[in-house]
Amino acid sequence: MFDFLLNEEEIKARDEAREFVKTIPRQMILDMDADKIKFPKEFLQEAGRRNLLGVRHPKEWGGRGMSWAGSAAVVEEIGTLGYIFSCTFGVGADLVCDAICLHGTDEQKEKYVKPLLAGDIFAAECLTEPRGGSDFFGATTTAVDKGDHFILNGQKRFIVGAEGADYFLVYAKTNPDAKPQESLSCLIVDRGPGVNVEYLYGLMGCRGGGAGRIVFKDVKVPKENVVGKVHGAYPVFTTMMIPERLGTAAMTIGSARPALDVATGYTTRRKAFGQTINNFQGVNFQIAEAAMLLDACRSLVYTTGRSADIAPYAGQTRRMVSETKKFVTESCQKVVHNAMQVMGGIGYTNVFPVERMYRDLRLATIWTGSNEVMSMVIAHEWYKDFFKSKQANIVRDMELDAEEAEAPDEKIYE
Repeated sequence: MFDFLLNEEEIKARDEAREFVKTIPRQMILDMDADKIKFPKEFLQEAGRRNLLGVRHPKEWGGRGMSWAGSAAVVEEIGTLGYIFSCTFGVGADLVCDAICLHGTDEQKEKYVKPLLAGDIFAAECLTEPRGGSDFFGATTTAVDKGDHFILNGQKRFIVGAEGADYFLVYAKTNPDAKPQESLSCLIVDRGPGVNVEYLYGLMGCRGGGAGRIVFKDVKVPKENVVGKVHGAYPVFTTMMIPERLGTAAMTIGSARPALDVATGYTTRRKAFGQTINNFQGVNFQIAEAAMLLDACRSLVYTTGRSADIAPYAGQTRRMVSETKKFVTESCQKVVHNAMQVMGGIGYTNVFPVERMYRDLRLATIWTGSNEVMSMVIAHEWYKDFFKSKQANIVRDMELDAEEAEAPDEKIYE
């Protein structure tokens, strides 16, 4: 699928990911879902050994220097194991390492990026707090400047990798009296004294990722662990929204695809009224819709990825990333819904894995910015482009193409 959008190197990496997925024991998937495995270190270690982590990052730091399309192809294959596998695969290697690669020092890249992409250490992102996640500037976690270090206090919630990560990318208030965009700093915080996992969540799905609440109590963070500039977390956050949301979209496709595969196979074997049920339009139209949605999702991911490769911080890319995250996550939930529907009651049991996929993908529209936040971003950027286009007078004024367009008394807006 969509090989025509990938170069030889990207196809090779995609195929390597596909082979890697085949090696994962079935029992690991079951143990993750049963929370018997709290964090899949062995899985990430092997992914690192195969040079599959963070393929977008520069080769000098352990990546492969690939495009967004290549990264999407790799993470889609990883996602076929289950949503939590792609979540843990992406959080450290794509999100955390992206921030350090784009904004960090060479010393930080050497210490934190290279060993992570090799599978030797693990990382987690700490953004959401008990009071909420979407209000980024409302963070209450503080880091007080003590000269050559900060003292960090606060809590972060729903952190994938709270149990298992060796270091954390933490957003904290360092200048609470400044305007919001200049009040926060982004810090690399090593697991150590004062870093405590106070609670592990019992999740509906996506289990086994060590999701928990972390409490930071008088943690000493050296100044050299600031990512970017002191009080300069906003630019870091802004750039990270691309891998957070576009990466989420790509991995969601992979996690929905097996549901369609399982349902398609089932409908070619299950018989009713003397024939296999794939012959009934009530069934095969739902399969067709699911296939169409997956292809549409890939098209949007790859197109948006191209925009992110060329102009990552343009308003259009920001809008497209939000559109992609919203459309793909909602469409993939529909794909799994259709798969369960055509399978009937047996799809609702654990005889087939579709019920696990259904539970897992409920997270997709919630995390990395809820889809309601995506709509806010889309609307903001759309109206901004609309007014910009009108002011530039670069397109035809279609409002005038009506028979009674010059009836001003009929155009009442107040």
